[in-house]
Amino acid sequence: MSPRPQPGREFVLTLSCPDRAGLAHAVTTFLVGHSGNILESQQFEDRSKDRFFMRVHFEVSDPDVSLEDLRPGFGPVAEAYQITWQLVDASIPTRTLIMVSKFGHCLNDMLFRKSTGALNIEIPAIVSNHRDLEPLAQNYGIPFHHIPVTPQSKAAAEAQLLGLVDELGIDLVVLARYMQILSDDLCKHLDGRAINIHHSFLPSFKGARPYVQAHVRGVKLVGATAHYVTPDLDEGPIIEQDVVRVSHSHDPDELVTIGRDVEAQVLARAVEWHSQSRVLVNGNRTVVFR
Repeated sequence: MSPRPQPGREFVLTLSCPDRAGLAHAVTTFLVGHSGNILESQQFEDRSKDRFFMRVHFEVSDPDVSLEDLRPGFGPVAEAYQITWQLVDASIPTRTLIMVSKFGHCLNDMLFRKSTGALNIEIPAIVSNHRDLEPLAQNYGIPFHHIPVTPQSKAAAEAQLLGLVDELGIDLVVLARYMQILSDDLCKHLDGRAINIHHSFLPSFKGARPYVQAHVRGVKLVGATAHYVTPDLDEGPIIEQDVVRVSHSHDPDELVTIGRDVEAQVLARAVEWHSQSRVLVNGNRTVVFR
């Protein structure tokens, strides 16, 4: 496990803009002018869209330089190069609200990783449309909010959820096998800050009991996809995917176990990379600086 960033001394700058000569030089000149020392730098040029992406993790040696000094200082650079950017303190945990229904494997995995320091996140709340996983939340001392959802109460339930997001200052919403479809309005409100996980079969099986369908068809690969939530169901920009090879010898229950393991791992990596400002959205795709 890598050491935690020093509070108030280490920062992450992410940016995207039209590709132009001198971009990297402009960024490094800004950093040098603010006593910055680059710890990690990655960049990507999407030539098909003529767009430039960059992530810089840096430290500052001057104790008088703060985030409040750095942000206004980068403003002129951003304006000159038409840059969309974000600058954050690398040590501050991402405030994360987790949504779940009845399957607890992804939730349990994230809670354990958070408790061991493997994920630099805070979890002020867990929201569920069922009470099945309330004891798990209580074991970790995290407030559990039961928000039932029916066709008649869906609008009110989503309003209650958004109230929590605003009240708790949530940076990221994670759908850890939350088995409800979010409305288009809610998806747009959470644009770029909501991550979902779902199974990935080759071929694909939708609807009820997908692992049974997969067994009947004799699949040889079981996988998972983590992506940002958009109004297009399960079609948002993909952050991470993985697959595990299976065989004819696995029964449906074994496929479920294998699938849950890969779902938990893929979701954890997606949340980790998002919380480290390693994921930049590029239209329908993502740039992931691993």
